[in-house]
Amino acid sequence: MVRVRSAISTRKRKKGVVKSAKGQFGHRSRRYQQAKRSIIKGMAYAFRDRKAKKREFRALWILRINAACQEEGVTYSRFINGLKKAKVDINRKALSEMAISSPAAFKKLVKLSKESPSEESKKKKKTASDSTE
Repeated sequence: MVRVRSAISTRKRKKGVVKSAKGQFGHRSRRYQQAKRSIIKGMAYAFRDRKAKKREFRALWILRINAACQEEGVTYSRFINGLKKAKVDINRKALSEMAISSPAAFKKLVKLSKESPSEESKKKKKTASDSTE
């Protein structure tokens, strides 16, 4: 029986690993074992950071919306609650872009959220309780 040597497939596999470690610093880009470890760690970071990226962008959008709301004299939470009560379904990314690129349209949304049904019912309750006293 003929002896099977795996040198070709091993070299091909190792070459692929080292090639994918291109751009790494020092032995990480030249030695197989270090390259392999570095790639595994890099993939773990990539997986984790794809999730973190989404969280970070949402936080940024909320920050921008809050800053624009503060200029209009309303808090972020009341603004979002007012939009929900007014049945305005718009995501935070679009709201953030609107606050930056078209402040006039954002002001209209703030006005709409202030005039939502919940705010009006609070005003009526206050006036009713004031008149009874």
